[in-house]
Amino acid sequence: GLLDTSKQQEIEQRRQRDNLSPADVTRAGLPESGVVSAPVLQLQLRNSARSLSLWQNLEAVQNSGLLEQLPQKEVIMQEAMFELVTSEASYYKSLEILETHFLRNPVLIHTLSQSDMHFLFSNIEEVMKASERFLMDLEHRIEESILISDVCDIVFHHAVEHFGVFISYVINQVYQEKNYRRILEGNQAFREAMASLENHPRVRGLSFTSFLILPFQRITRLKLLVQNILKKVEENSERESNAIKAHQQLEQIVKECNEGVRKMSRTEELISIEKTLEFKSKSVPIISHSRWLLKKGEVQLMAGPKSTRTMKSRKLYHPVFLFLFNNLLLVTKRSSGGDKFQVLDSCTRAMLRTEDLEDQGQLLANVFNLKLLENQEERPVSYMLKTSSMSDKLRWVCALTPNRRTRFMSTSAHQPDSPQVQCIQSYSSQEPDELSIEMADVLNLLERTDDGWMMGERLHDGERGWFPSRVVEEIQSKEVRVQNLREAFRIQQAQEGVGGGPQTGSRAGVKGGTTHPEELLQLL
Repeated sequence: GLLDTSKQQEIEQRRQRDNLSPADVTRAGLPESGVVSAPVLQLQLRNSARSLSLWQNLEAVQNSGLLEQLPQKEVIMQEAMFELVTSEASYYKSLEILETHFLRNPVLIHTLSQSDMHFLFSNIEEVMKASERFLMDLEHRIEESILISDVCDIVFHHAVEHFGVFISYVINQVYQEKNYRRILEGNQAFREAMASLENHPRVRGLSFTSFLILPFQRITRLKLLVQNILKKVEENSERESNAIKAHQQLEQIVKECNEGVRKMSRTEELISIEKTLEFKSKSVPIISHSRWLLKKGEVQLMAGPKSTRTMKSRKLYHPVFLFLFNNLLLVTKRSSGGDKFQVLDSCTRAMLRTEDLEDQGQLLANVFNLKLLENQEERPVSYMLKTSSMSDKLRWVCALTPNRRTRFMSTSAHQPDSPQVQCIQSYSSQEPDELSIEMADVLNLLERTDDGWMMGERLHDGERGWFPSRVVEEIQSKEVRVQNLREAFRIQQAQEGVGGGPQTGSRAGVKGGTTHPEELLQLL
């Protein structure tokens, strides 16, 4: 909807700046009419019914004569603030459906016990109250004057005073989904009531669970909307300092939501992994608060050829299954039944080294050496591993030994020459080493494979991970890349606190290149 249209515009603007030579930019500022590519026109036509959702299309604005007087920058600013308000209104409408259609439905309520009601809806009523208060203040601001003075001061106030309720709601969400499945399976009356409610035209084909995840989507989306304002706001203005404060506060809330969810889902994942492990010799305690899974999967272990005779009789490869945690590697063998894993070897992650074997013919394609400097028997051992593809090999090497230089520079080095890409199609991570990216996200390219994968570092928050190269396009113009770095640096400074000096470790070391559930949960 709305968000996609504005993201599409952002992508288009960058494309246009990217295609113009520097001389054209100063002269034209705006592209020739022929430059607008087909998808945008389609988008605009598809949304023609909604075109009034822009501030400049409001009748009051059109009649006021403001559009002739205001500088283009201010119009853009008004749109960014107006989008925050309209999207809050439409989010609130959806919450109202959740409340009136599901939460207050007498038939549904009668099928549930008091505790199941609580499991399902958690503190949604408090979340709704917070949103209602927030929306009222925003609407009040717009009624004061069609020229919006600011919205970030309101965002900041509510984030500090009232948005804490989001954190408890989101952390409960993990249980919410489990309990929902449990109740659906065990409670026929509930199942039937729910089926008929979900079929009602009012919910427009959306499932009950898609309403339950609205609050978390909203708080992350709100952060992006404020970020959008922060990019466009005039430097050293009061609006800027309000946007910075609002952004910091939302960043903090989203972070606490993610931390809470992450801790819970990580611990659950460890528990389920531990149940499948069988230790032959020395058992390693798996469950620990400071441990989480980075990557798992099957690779082929190459048995070194002893002589030409054994080559024929012995298989050259044996499948092994690796579990890589942030501080530990387990080398295991899948049981014949496939549901258990026998641990063959283990090693702390700091003691791992990888060595790329440059392609030496088909036999050694996608092969690398993994050295355990000190394995569970406290001796060094080397494994020659073969992966199914080039990208799989690179992804294992980057995960096992993250400090290995990637091919291109990381943003923290602020090299304007390092390649950048922008996301043209949202992507949700499927594996822990992948990164979910949203339309218009800009990333520094760190690594690319010939079979369609890239590893990048998102400019605005330094998150790293892999994604398919088809969902991004490269930014050719050095000017645009420099501009992107500048914007990112500005947001980064905002995150590190106004005048408080950078917080140590706030970016660099902590991230370690793992994706966060923030991305797993961020369904658009």
